[in-house]
Amino acid sequence: MSAQLIVALDVDTAAEGLELVDRIGDACQWYKVGKQLFTRFGPEVVRQLKNRGKKVFLDLKYHDIPNTVREAVRAAADIGADMTNVHAGGGAAMLAAAAEGARESHVLLIAVTVLTSMDETELASIGLAATPREQVLRLARLAQRNGVPGVVCSALEIEPLRQACGPDFALVVPGIRPAGSATDDQKRIMTPAEASRLGANYLVVGRPILRAPDPAQAARDLLAELA
Repeated sequence: MSAQLIVALDVDTAAEGLELVDRIGDACQWYKVGKQLFTRFGPEVVRQLKNRGKKVFLDLKYHDIPNTVREAVRAAADIGADMTNVHAGGGAAMLAAAAEGARESHVLLIAVTVLTSMDETELASIGLAATPREQVLRLARLAQRNGVPGVVCSALEIEPLRQACGPDFALVVPGIRPAGSATDDQKRIMTPAEASRLGANYLVVGRPILRAPDPAQAARDLLAELA
């Protein structure tokens, strides 16, 4: 089964994002609402997407004390999020609390491992003597042990994560760039077809669609590549 496309609505206004959703139409069901849009427009953006029959990945990367994160996960579900995420670096107690909140509210919880903008030099700068792959695997295992059913990872970690965490562990993969597109600030990237073939469940794509002359056609082309 091919991976599902999540279009990242990393835009300045709700109107701009919803116009894009309407142009893409039935071709894509999943949309990511991140800090940029949510900070400006809040839960109403999620509600508008749900009113259009879409599924929402609320990408706010919670990282706080366990009780606060558990309640934040519940709140994400309350406003309509189908998927939300936490930073795996918050530790075992926080991950377990988040997982509890997700189970009670029936939202898919994903843990962020290592941001796709980070490489070994970036990890060293914050005191981590590990490669991105080593750190991703360490945090993914921690998340899985504490009840989190999947992680965000780069495409380069798909294969080792499948081996370490099994076939049912959900893998959400940003840093996806169609062949020939700009890499921007992403350092660990792959094409959609390659990532899907390796076992990604969800592919998050933003700028290659948002910056395209025809964003709706770019989304359809990417979906055709996956199909």
